[in-house]
Amino acid sequence: MAIVVFDVGGTAVKYGLWKDDDLSHTDSFPRPDTWQEMKNHLEVVVDSFKEQEEITGVALSVPGAVDSAAGVIGGTSAVPYIHGFPIVSQLEEVFHLPVTIENDANCAALAEVWRGAAKDVANSLFLIIGSGIGGALVLNKELVKGPQLFGGEFGYMLMEGNQTLSRLASPVVVARKFGRDHLDGQKLSGKELFDLADAGNQEASAVIDKMYDYLARAIVNLAVSFNPDKVLIGGGISSREDLLPIVRTKVERLREQVMAKGLVIEIETCQFNNQANLIGAVANFMSLKQK
Repeated sequence: MAIVVFDVGGTAVKYGLWKDDDLSHTDSFPRPDTWQEMKNHLEVVVDSFKEQEEITGVALSVPGAVDSAAGVIGGTSAVPYIHGFPIVSQLEEVFHLPVTIENDANCAALAEVWRGAAKDVANSLFLIIGSGIGGALVLNKELVKGPQLFGGEFGYMLMEGNQTLSRLASPVVVARKFGRDHLDGQKLSGKELFDLADAGNQEASAVIDKMYDYLARAIVNLAVSFNPDKVLIGGGISSREDLLPIVRTKVERLREQVMAKGLVIEIETCQFNNQANLIGAVANFMSLKQK
């Protein structure tokens, strides 16, 4: 079985080939500006793989409120033209193959539950940190999506006034605000913000520490709500070696403050990093097509 798999993001579309229980031929292209251009790019990739392999299906990880059964993406995202129409049907007409879709954060969770850091536990929570904060809730090894598909949308949690977790704990958002407030409007990436802090910039260190405070607060709130076996953090930030020690310390202090005696909050990083969405899209395809 060979599956072409895509991860549609706000700036780029990653892709690869799943064959013989392994992901290979990974690459990416810039995210197209229109739906027609997107279909053309996807078709070129699939056709190129068809020249080499017998392709049995196409699996996609996408942003938004994904109704996998209906084949429609609701809500909004950084890819505005993929929402509100039968996208799976259209893609099946293009590829002449079975197609599945799932939310990107859910795909990351599916990858970790299938073969990664959550494979040995029943109940897990995921915080996927990037330009916003996506999440996923897994109970008894199954995604809990809810009737309006908001299950696991932890980024919407109100943390302070009308400020959400996504606004307060996303390095992308925090860096953008830091550039406005401290660098005369200079555009700053999340990585550049961390680079400033690592170089000794005290103001950058302070806003990053505050960002970690909000992340820790969210984890404690989720832990006392769901009592998961594990909380897993994904996204680019998860590659930082100082992430887990800092967040674990802050979480433990908060746990003591709320006097949640006996509560164990196990926090880990996701195993698959940049390939998590691709591998999770494969897991979703296999699950849906084997039913």
